[in-house]
Parts: sequence; structure tokens; C-alpha cells
Amino acid sequence: MALTAKRAAFFDVDNTLIRGSTIYFLGHGMYQRGFFTKKDISRFVLANLRFRLTGKENKEEIARFQKAATDFIGGHSVKDIEAIAQEIYDEFVSPAIWQGTIDIAQKHLSNNEEVWLVTAAPEDMALLIANRLGFTGALGSKAEIKDGAYTGAMEGGLLHGKEKAIAVQGLAQRAGLDLASCYAYSDSHNDLPLLQCVGHPSAINPDAILGLRAMAEGWPIYDFRRARFIGRLLSPVVVRLAGLVTWLTPRRKPR
Repeated sequence: MALTAKRAAFFDVDNTLIRGSTIYFLGHGMYQRGFFTKKDISRFVLANLRFRLTGKENKEEIARFQKAATDFIGGHSVKDIEAIAQEIYDEFVSPAIWQGTIDIAQKHLSNNEEVWLVTAAPEDMALLIANRLGFTGALGSKAEIKDGAYTGAMEGGLLHGKEKAIAVQGLAQRAGLDLASCYAYSDSHNDLPLLQCVGHPSAINPDAILGLRAMAEGWPIYDFRRARFIGRLLSPVVVRLAGLVTWLTPRRKPR
């Protein structure tokens, strides 16, 4: 009797699992602890913002963000960063987690399916998040380490766009996962390669482009953003009130 291949669910992190940016939380926490100046954090935040708003498919912006994402840990002990990362998880990451996404992940775990995080954020931070949440593991951008300290360089490229799909395909080969039976979740259209490499893609808190694509493809869509929820709840009421106001407003008499 043939063995059934293992199944897994792959989750993007920023705005899919948590509200905001993992690497921003890490940078902000390090700034609060005196690791660098306001000028340093401003440069990092600007690179992060530009990457997210304008440079998602621009190689120059990706390279600039990649450099910013590793510069700020360069020269610091791996053990020191690990200890700080634990504090930052408790202070910033844990309160920002979408409970709805956790519920989805827990269903996969209860079905004996693996749960992996797949993110452009440093893999060490992604592994910490996965461990704290009881997930199987994480794939992320790898920061170079030499003599127990981060060098400020990266091993390979940023785990972004098609690189996520390549990483997941590599994991599937090593771990014996059947990608046709696996699941993937993301908020961003830049993760379409990841979503399309599995048999069961879903959108969580999708951007406009991914939302349209998901609707066209019939993919499940989950939206845990409070503003959207309130908007969906109130929109029928607003429409009715607008209609009532229009009906009660006297019409202008023709001249």
C-alpha cells in the first residue's frame, strides 16, 4: 500500500499573520534599546516603506531594502539579537497577530498537516515566531553569520516573489510534501508564485490586485481587518440611512 504524501500549509507573515512588518518591529525594538540612532532608523523605515509602496517588483528597491534589512543587525552577536528578538516578539509581534489566521493554522495542525511560515523577513526571526506559535518551521531571508555575529550581508537573495515558490518547492522535495495537496495563504499579489505552486491557495487580508485575482479564481478569501469588518457591517445601514435622508429631503421646486 502506497504511503500518502505529507501535506502542509504555508503562511506569509506580514499582514497575513500579523498586522504590520516583522522587520520593522525588530528594527524599532532595537532602536528603543539604543542599538542605533534616529537617523539610522529613519533610513531603514524609508527603505522599508519604499519597498512596500513602490518597489515590490523593482530590483533596485528590493536591493535597497535587502541592504537595509541586514545592515542594522550587522556586527551584533547572534545570541544578543536572539535575546532581543524574544522581547520584541512579546512586546510588538504577539499583540499584532491576527487571531483568525492562527485559527486557520491550528486547523491544519489538528489535521496532522505541517504549518510553515514563508517570509522575506530574517529567517531567525521567522523561526522564533514559528516556535512560539507551535508551528512546524519557517523559511525566510538568511543573514550571514561569521564567528557568532551577523556580518550585515545576506546568504542568497531576499525571499520575495518567485523566490518564495522556489524555497517551498525545495522544501517539498526534501520533506516529501505533495504540493498539489498543500495550502498557501498571503495578503499580497507579489506572492502569486507561492499561491500558484500549491493546490489550495487562499487570500488573507488581500490587497486590491490579489483580491480581484482570488475572486476570479474562486479562491477562499479571509479578511480580518477590523475596519473592513466594520465597513461590511455598517454599509447596509449607511445605504439605508442615505436612502431615508434622500426620501425625507424636500425636492426643489422647478423654476
